Amino acid sequence: MPSHANPNRYGSNHANWLSNLRSRTAETLERRTREDDAEESPINPDINRVDRVHWYCKQNARNHQTLPYDLIHDKRGPQAVLRRGQPFYLAIRFKDRDFDLKKDRVVLNFEFGPKASIQKGTLGVVLVQNENFTHTKDEWDVRIDSASTGKDLMVHVFVPASVPVGRWSLKIKTGFQDRSVDSNMSEYIDEMEAYILFNPFCKEDFVYMEEEIEREEYVMNDKGKVFIGTDKVAKGRPWAFGQFEDVVLPVAVYLLDLSKLTDTARANPVLVVRAISAGVNDSDDEGILEGNWSGEYSDGVAPFKWNSSVAIIEKYVKNGFQPVKYGQCWVFSAVTTTICRALGIPCRSVTNYVSAHDTNMSITMDKFFTKEGDVLEYGPDGETYDSIWNFHVWNDVWMARPDLPKGYGGWQAIDATPQEESDGIMQCGPASLEAIRRGDIGLGYDGGFIFAEVNADIKHWTEDDNTPGGWKNIKTNKYHIGRKVMTKKPGKDDDMGKADEEDVIDQYKNKENTAAERLSVHNAIRGIRRAPYYDINTGEAKKDVSFDLIDIEKINIGQEFVVKFNVTNNSDKPRSILAALSAKSIYYTGVTHEMIKKADGKFVLQPKKSQEVKLSVKYSEYWLKLVEGCMVKMYAIGRVQETGQTYTEEDDFMIEKPRLEIKVPEEVKMAEPCSAILTFKNPLDMPLTNIEVTVVGPGLMRNKEIKIADPVPAGGVFSRQIKFKPRIHGQRRKIIATFNAKELYDITGSKTITVKK
Repeated sequence: MPSHANPNRYGSNHANWLSNLRSRTAETLERRTREDDAEESPINPDINRVDRVHWYCKQNARNHQTLPYDLIHDKRGPQAVLRRGQPFYLAIRFKDRDFDLKKDRVVLNFEFGPKASIQKGTLGVVLVQNENFTHTKDEWDVRIDSASTGKDLMVHVFVPASVPVGRWSLKIKTGFQDRSVDSNMSEYIDEMEAYILFNPFCKEDFVYMEEEIEREEYVMNDKGKVFIGTDKVAKGRPWAFGQFEDVVLPVAVYLLDLSKLTDTARANPVLVVRAISAGVNDSDDEGILEGNWSGEYSDGVAPFKWNSSVAIIEKYVKNGFQPVKYGQCWVFSAVTTTICRALGIPCRSVTNYVSAHDTNMSITMDKFFTKEGDVLEYGPDGETYDSIWNFHVWNDVWMARPDLPKGYGGWQAIDATPQEESDGIMQCGPASLEAIRRGDIGLGYDGGFIFAEVNADIKHWTEDDNTPGGWKNIKTNKYHIGRKVMTKKPGKDDDMGKADEEDVIDQYKNKENTAAERLSVHNAIRGIRRAPYYDINTGEAKKDVSFDLIDIEKINIGQEFVVKFNVTNNSDKPRSILAALSAKSIYYTGVTHEMIKKADGKFVLQPKKSQEVKLSVKYSEYWLKLVEGCMVKMYAIGRVQETGQTYTEEDDFMIEKPRLEIKVPEEVKMAEPCSAILTFKNPLDMPLTNIEVTVVGPGLMRNKEIKIADPVPAGGVFSRQIKFKPRIHGQRRKIIATFNAKELYDITGSKTITVKK
């Protein structure tokens, strides 16, 4: 291929550079056109022209609960960050003479997008003429403030709660009140664009959230936890959301541009969050994150190394808005939390433990076994790709749903992890949690997919030549999927323990094994279940032998574990038992990485007797076979030769790693040097090499990535001092750190401190 045909010859920033060049050229042309027009049609010199505008960025931010945004505090050029549904102050300085209401006509034009229109709700035109607001709350309005004096006109501008969110520009037209004198007007275009956000503090806004403690958590909290692990041992992974950092809000608005969402549609939080779910992943456009579940991350950053959304978003910008490598579900969810909170949408990261991925809209998870009891991957036709993830992380966003029947507002599920297309795009939601709980999955959007994730039935099928379809249902598990839906509890913060955990499974489904829960399942499957190609109405085999796989909650790294399987013959006759046990290393998606150990055998079990089958696995047998997450799946299969009874069961557990301890004074002072010490003990019988440490603290420091050459010896202690100067004062500031080595990775820790002025 000729060298000139290479699209990347200029580097990854070329497309972004071209876009900026086009924008600057268009702006320059527009300015020159205005200047030429002004020369050809000179403005009446008696018209009072605008000299400059003052936005009172910090004062308005206090009233609009946007003071934490870095953009407001930019020393070179602070930007206004406002919320819709409430007023803000604006000062206009005139060039020529004192403002005279009786003589001077002043019109404020607030414009959104390239083709602002009153009819589309993207243009607000307000005439400055009253000392009180005179319009309804659905309209732009302005009043003259009593602080106006001389050449300075102080106004209070009301922003309706229904305007699009994003960047708004201001044009001010001035002329004569008496239009018969001269109908021409002078035009002033302010250089600054103001960000207008959703307003969860305003009752008229669709995202209004009544409880202050919830607003503080789901909108204002810039750090938290994203839960991983297993349903038996949920692990809260510390995360810096950083929605107020300078790079975040511009990227959040850019994602809406990338989504091709119309300007008018950006007033609707339902459509905005749907666009966010598509824009955070890179499947259709050049969104923020590229997913990777292969275990090979050498050309990017392994998902488990991230602990900060800001680090990802900064990398996205520095790479010329090319997708960042790599993310997995908890990373997609964390970045989605950041984007939503930055735009003013209440948002929480939620983790569903034992999560179904239904690929064929059957709302069942189907597993097929041969006559010998072996699992048949991908089903009889090779097209069944259903899977069960140990956990899956997505987001809930809070809003009214005027597009749905009454009662379906509140929490709505969205998912930015690319799994299945919706309307031809990798996007998911928003789906009402109340609709999911009731099984009303036909209501927009993607309710059926999310319902299956938390409430699908698992069906096991075995080959049977006596059935019309060739397959017989040997087991249906109605209560395995959706064990917990974990999120961080509002108002709680626990660096070391579980006091900030909250299980919200009851918001997704009724209690298992109740009539209400079964009714919601039947309601969901009604009218959408595909016609099964296997026979579902055959009776089950006689069951006179009971089997029981003993759960393992967790083990600490370095310990031996034992898979135990109890078999009891409840009949009056001997039974010939075929039993198989296995332990596999798995990814959190349920995909097998490698077999760790397995065993099988036959034995005869006498009437009314029991026998324990065991599989012991030593540290040396499992450690090198583990992958990120350190999850192990136990699988037990039992078959009774005399009756044809078949038993299958599986269970997962996690091998726990040590915590990274962070020692730092509980109170430090803003802008004064201080330090934190990171420590933990190497639990392995081998040294740790190729060490990388990532430290972040919203309001404390920018992301620090540190490479450490010296290895940590077997059984030795790692220790590292981190120096920083806190940038912002306040309570509950948090340091979050992650340790990664070639032999041991994803060691995390966090510490909360107070920064005083």
